[in-house]
Amino acid sequence: MDYLYSLANTSLTLRVIDYLCNHSTLPLKFLTIIHQIDGWIIKIKMHQSLTPKQHGDFTAFMNELGIPHTANIRIQMALWGLETGQTPLSVMRRYQVAVVSHGRPNREEVEAFRSQFVKGLGYCPEALA
Repeated sequence: MDYLYSLANTSLTLRVIDYLCNHSTLPLKFLTIIHQIDGWIIKIKMHQSLTPKQHGDFTAFMNELGIPHTANIRIQMALWGLETGQTPLSVMRRYQVAVVSHGRPNREEVEAFRSQFVKGLGYCPEALA
């Protein structure tokens, strides 16, 4: 079971990571985080379907933070590449997307990305707040 959402900023992305880390009963297979100029795309893949209660709780949480996302072909291909074992670096080069994290939820990768991006720009854009 896959969930694909668009989030407005880093704070919301970190909340999703915290939620997934604090709900270890969810059968999480991997989390993919892609940064775009106007926000973040998050793909959450589960090992198996969630129970109706888990699904309802999870989608309610995700709908509070973001909106379900329909990826364009470039993002679809990037997500497929990651899922089939291509390295994040090769996916970034091939599809020109910023893969921030792929695999287990990792707060440090998102925070490091934000820090480096802001340092390079000299200011913090709204999507990185």
